[in-house]
Amino acid sequence: MGAGTYKRGGYVAEINVTPFVDVMLVLLVIFMVTAPMMSEGLEVDLPKTRHVEVLPTESENMVMTVKRDGTIYLDEYQVLREELQEKLRLLVKEKNKTLFLQADREVPYGVVVDAMASIKEAGIEKMGVVAQRGEADPPAKGKEPRKK
Repeated sequence: MGAGTYKRGGYVAEINVTPFVDVMLVLLVIFMVTAPMMSEGLEVDLPKTRHVEVLPTESENMVMTVKRDGTIYLDEYQVLREELQEKLRLLVKEKNKTLFLQADREVPYGVVVDAMASIKEAGIEKMGVVAQRGEADPPAKGKEPRKK
């Protein structure tokens, strides 16, 4: 009798793992495709500007977020102000990553300047600022737009 044939009245005692492996590979591909989409970042109302470059998607960067209530996040992890400089040094400076700063438009200017001072004190020389592309700047209060 050849392999894989049935004995009279008996069953083959081998397990066929090929369908299991096929299902696992399909699941692996699904998770590999959807995992980058799951880390979109934090919800922040960004200021608008006319010229915005696309944020790089490599893992060689980190985004520091200042939310409306003044809480600070590195990527999606909250960091206390007292720990910010040390965390920046460990996670950005020593790993030679690029830092991008995004702050809600309602955050007081002093809080953003304080965050930028922590970045400078951590030894980070290069930093990008994240903004949202806007159509045009609204006219300042009390001034009328120029007519052409």
